[in-house]
Amino acid sequence: MMKKLKGIIGVCAALSMGLAAPTALAADYPNKPVTLVVPYPPGGATDVIARLIAEKLPAEWGQQVVVNNRPGAGTTVAAEAVARAPGDGYTLYMTTAAHTISASLYKKLNYDPLKDFAPITLTSTIPLVLVTTPSLPAKNLDELIAYAKKSPDGLSMASTGNGTPQHLTGELFKARTGINLVHVPYKGDAPMLTDLIGGQVQMAFVTLSAALPHIQSGKLHAIALAHSRRVDAIKQVPTMEESGMKDFEAATWFGLFAPASMPDGLREKIYRDVAKIVSTPDMTKKLQDMGGDVNNSSPKEFQAFINDEAARWAEGVKLSGAQID
Repeated sequence: MMKKLKGIIGVCAALSMGLAAPTALAADYPNKPVTLVVPYPPGGATDVIARLIAEKLPAEWGQQVVVNNRPGAGTTVAAEAVARAPGDGYTLYMTTAAHTISASLYKKLNYDPLKDFAPITLTSTIPLVLVTTPSLPAKNLDELIAYAKKSPDGLSMASTGNGTPQHLTGELFKARTGINLVHVPYKGDAPMLTDLIGGQVQMAFVTLSAALPHIQSGKLHAIALAHSRRVDAIKQVPTMEESGMKDFEAATWFGLFAPASMPDGLREKIYRDVAKIVSTPDMTKKLQDMGGDVNNSSPKEFQAFINDEAARWAEGVKLSGAQID
């Protein structure tokens, strides 16, 4: 009986130590510099948001946060490195919708975009806006669809590259409307916007932050916003639903992840500390000036969002036929 009782006590002690470890880890974290990996070159929206957060976190943590830009292969180079890192909080990952798209887009990956990562917080979303070159006669969604259906060869649709949110949103739009769109991929926003403004291509779904100055200057015409509500910066531009197309929303988003092995207690601590920074008036204004919404989603909310995103983008990949070996 005594032997059995000792065994039970030993099991209970082991369990309590296991439960205490993540709590202690969160309490002591961080005690050295933290690396924040960004899968894009410096200067883009993801890099800007990551650096805004990284600049403020040392005041909370007493440790430096170093941004490490690791571009390449549609974010998969950085993602693979993060997936293999320990979940101790010293390697974090700020990425975009490309992360959930990669689950369907790539035939072979050395990691699982959904299972190998622990979502921490969805920081911000920036909606996509449907824009046309100013020379196109269509000025609203109905006119655009009618014009495309009358065009023998359809319309040219630019994007920032095969398998990007901009491309896949265009494919979903094509499927919903039945119009013919000829996809013209570019390597990023800058060359795409140059050709849109110049009239070499006719339409595109563009991240609002990239399109905003060109809409405001009249160099691009905004047809509709793929968002649940209008945005103050371009109040005159209706949403897709207001234009007659229900349940059509698309955005690029910016979220913080960690390797999947991160304990829940530590994930919760990092979420709370980052959310505190993002919710400050100064940070909120900077994100809104980029055309974004502040989300500050909890780990649980972000996980649900990721699941929905993966399913939606899988449909877009299927419709587009895009595949990368």
